[in-house]
Amino acid sequence: MVFPGLDPANYRPHGLHSSERIWPETNCYVDLWIEVLSAQNLPPEAMLGFTLTQDFEGDQATFFKVPLEDLETLFGIRVTELAIFDRPELHVLEQIARGRLCLMELDSFHLPDTRGLTYRQEHGKTTVAINRLDLDRRELDYFHNAGFFHLSGEDFDGLFQMNAASDALPFLPYTEFAKFPASYPEEVAIRETAWRLLRHHFTRRPAKNPIRAFAEVFPAQVERVAERDFGFFHKYAFNTLRQFGANFELLASPLAWLDDKTFAKAAEQALKISEVMKSTQFQLARAVTRKKFEPLATALDPATEAWDSLMTEMAVTLDGTREAA
Repeated sequence: MVFPGLDPANYRPHGLHSSERIWPETNCYVDLWIEVLSAQNLPPEAMLGFTLTQDFEGDQATFFKVPLEDLETLFGIRVTELAIFDRPELHVLEQIARGRLCLMELDSFHLPDTRGLTYRQEHGKTTVAINRLDLDRRELDYFHNAGFFHLSGEDFDGLFQMNAASDALPFLPYTEFAKFPASYPEEVAIRETAWRLLRHHFTRRPAKNPIRAFAEVFPAQVERVAERDFGFFHKYAFNTLRQFGANFELLASPLAWLDDKTFAKAAEQALKISEVMKSTQFQLARAVTRKKFEPLATALDPATEAWDSLMTEMAVTLDGTREAA
C-alpha cells in the first residue's frame, strides 16, 4: 500500500468533485491527481494554473493534463514512464513496495466504478492510480475519476488479462510511476510557486480565441455527428464541450484559492464559459435527435466573449499583482 489508511468504503472525494459543481468530473488524468493530492493533504488547486493554456485542436478541445514538471515544482513529486517488460501487475507490486504510485492506462470495461457507463458494456482507455494490489486475493484499490475504489475477482482478472490465451498479444499498458518526496513544502511556499506557474502558463495561452475557433466549425461537426449512432454523440461531447467546460470551471478554482477578490472578475468569466458549455451540451443532444442545427450557430457566442474578457482580466490582474510584488 502506497498511502496507508485509505479505505474505499469510507473515502470522501475532494470538494473539486462535489456533485454541486457544473462538471463534477473532468477527465480521468486530472481527476485522478486531484484525489491523489487531496489524499496527502495537499491543495490540488495549486496545480491548476495550466488550464489557461487549453486550445482547440481542430476536431477536439485539448485533453488537458497537469504538466508533470508542475507537480515536481510544486510538491517535489516526480513522475516518469515505467517500462513494462514483464507482467504489469508484477511491476506494480515492485513499485508499491518502494512507496511509489503506478498510473496505468487500463480498460474501463472492468472498472466497477464506471457502472452504468462503460462497466461490462463498452471498452475504453482510462487511467487509474493503484494504491494497493494483492495478487493472491486478486484485489485492487485504486484512484479513478472522482474517487477511490476497490475491485476484485473477475474484474481483476479481466483488467490484467489473467485469462488471456497463451498466443495472445502481450499486455503492455502505458504506465507512469510517481516518486514522492520525504516531505512536502509548506503551503506558503506552494502558494508562491502556484503564483509563479500561473504567470508562466498565462504566457502560454493560445494566441487566438479557441472557443471562437471551435464555434466556427461546431455546426458542421454536429451535422456529421448526427449521421452516426447516438453513442457517438457522447464521445464527441466529451472531447469538445465537456473538456472546455470542465477546464474553465477548474480554472476558476485556483483563482479563488490564490486570491478570490483579486481574481473575482476573471473567475466569473471562466465559470461563464463552463456554464455555456453545459447548456450547449443539452442543446447538442436535442439537435442531434431532431436533426435541427440552426440554434447551434450562436450557442457558443457567450463563451467566446467570456474567453476574451477572461484573458483581458488576467492580463490586467497579473500585471497589477506583479507591480505590487
